Amino acid sequence: MATTDYFERKLDDKRRLTIPADLRTEFASGVVITRGFKQYLHLYSQAVWEEEVEEALNGEILDERIADLNVQFRTGKIGGELDDKQGRITIEQHLLDYAGISGDVVVVRAGKYWRISAAH
Repeated sequence: MATTDYFERKLDDKRRLTIPADLRTEFASGVVITRGFKQYLHLYSQAVWEEEVEEALNGEILDERIADLNVQFRTGKIGGELDDKQGRITIEQHLLDYAGISGDVVVVRAGKYWRISAAH
């Protein structure tokens, strides 16, 4: 069975991203969306966020690199659940502005998380 590693979508007028049906079980624990390293967003399952990202962000208290990562990923972070009917999550406007997203998006798997960027 092939795994979906890439999809394109148009956000609806309520800023909702529809997750493909074959990926929805991956996000059954919930969804976390954060700023990315550059001009894109990161999409995590709640399970991956709690088990891996939180652990990575709990490094040495005086490590400036860890502090910078905390600021990067926690500023504007949103969490939620996919809606039951169509598997959608609303992306807040400030995150869309950060990533330069105004309509169509490209979503690509990057290991255990996804990158959401503006379609060009």
